[in-house]
Amino acid sequence: MREGFGLAARVSVINLKKILFVVLVLLAGMAYRDWSLREIEYPPGVLVSELPKQVNVRGLASVTMDGYELTPRAEFEIRARVLARKDYNWGTEADLSPVDLALGWGVMSDQAVLDRIEISQGSRWYYTRYELPAPISEKEIIQNSGNMHMVPAQNRIRKKLQDVRVGDIVRLRGRLVDIDHPSGWHWRTSLSRDDTGSGSCEIVYLEDIEIEAR
Repeated sequence: MREGFGLAARVSVINLKKILFVVLVLLAGMAYRDWSLREIEYPPGVLVSELPKQVNVRGLASVTMDGYELTPRAEFEIRARVLARKDYNWGTEADLSPVDLALGWGVMSDQAVLDRIEISQGSRWYYTRYELPAPISEKEIIQNSGNMHMVPAQNRIRKKLQDVRVGDIVRLRGRLVDIDHPSGWHWRTSLSRDDTGSGSCEIVYLEDIEIEAR
């Protein structure tokens, strides 16, 4: 009986070591992911000087995706700094758009400005907070940044979106679209960089994405 008990004890110790090893591997993996997704910072200065490019269109064929109709409203291309990202897993919008990117260009790509602005996202909105005096005017913040709903055109685009980190400089190309469902549900894109409030976010049918070298 004592020999059997000793064998069982040795087996338990071996199993415990295996469990501890697996736990350590998981923790190391989580720590690496947190490190790899940390915000990228830069020296002061504007990183993206160019404005988003938009050409409004009419009559282009709509795209059907999972029962939704996507109607193109504009050809769209942007190079911008990622100010924040928010993943969504629940809700009708999440079926099409798993990620929102808050993007900045011009003065909103300047580290000296962004160091003084707190940026957050939630419920498909984008928020900024800062202490007075403001680093730049509210109008400049609005005109040089936006919260954009990403609708990946293909699975490879969806996977690429997972690699985007806060602080990345990205190039996005696609179309701004309105979305309708036979049930009557709809989602409308903004076509302006000057608007605020409900309906002020761009819905980007994303056909190509490039993350510039870090």
